[in-house]
Amino acid sequence: MLDMALPLIMDALANAALIFFVAVGLTLVFSVQRILNVAHGSFYSIGAYIAASMGLWLISAGLNPWLSFPALLLSAALVAMVLGPLVERTLIRWTYGRHEAIQILVTFGLFLILEDLQRLVFGVRSIYQDTPMALLGVSEIGGIFYLNYQLLLIVLALAVLFGMRFLIKHTRLGRLLVAVVADREVSLAMGINTDRAFVLAFTLGVFLAALGGALATPTTGVAPGLGAETMVLAFAVAAIGGLGQIEGAAVASIIVAGAKVLAVYYAPAFDTVAPFLVMLAVLLVRPNGLFGTATTRKI
Repeated sequence: MLDMALPLIMDALANAALIFFVAVGLTLVFSVQRILNVAHGSFYSIGAYIAASMGLWLISAGLNPWLSFPALLLSAALVAMVLGPLVERTLIRWTYGRHEAIQILVTFGLFLILEDLQRLVFGVRSIYQDTPMALLGVSEIGGIFYLNYQLLLIVLALAVLFGMRFLIKHTRLGRLLVAVVADREVSLAMGINTDRAFVLAFTLGVFLAALGGALATPTTGVAPGLGAETMVLAFAVAAIGGLGQIEGAAVASIIVAGAKVLAVYYAPAFDTVAPFLVMLAVLLVRPNGLFGTATTRKI
């Protein structure tokens, strides 16, 4: 029994780590800007494409393969620095204060544009670059071998979780974001540059999504449609955990990944639908999610 449980837990935690990077970025953007960004999954896939392309270039150029690790971080940073401010200032800012249907239509249109651009730039073939995973090798735990890269993903997800909590609770930027979330009008009256806060929050959300895609590349590769699949799972996580709840995103990522891995192990025909069955069950009992609370709406 233990021989089956350990691999299942490790696979679930590694998958949860990748889902968490996307979901926590989506949660951050929603909590600050009140935008459900349907295009968020595209940033994940763009980060994956850039990371894979950069890694393949490093290998073909004969450079040190260990450079593939900083390349993962650099690819996510590049996506965030280029697309974060650009998208927020040209499209997202226009949707603030508008009806949710307008926000969803605008971001869905952006998602379609970004998906087509990826096919145009990177083609329709899958790209696989597993150098970081191969370099780290495997470890034996309880007589079972695990990829060290999977362990690294879990550690990085924990670092992001605690880093986000520290950012919000103990930094000036975090206090500014909390103030903007509480009341944008009062924040403006106090002299807080809310436009800058929105750009920073959105760019950080893009970075986290792109980082998730970059870190997923060595384990799953990247192919057309990756953004759509990831986006749907991220929304399931946000719904289960509660919109705007960082801790909820962490717990919900484990629940979603656990449901998916359990289905793969014991009922492969249901591996696609299992996370959404869990989401349905949670929402029937807790309509606002596990960590969400009902809030009043300002008119």
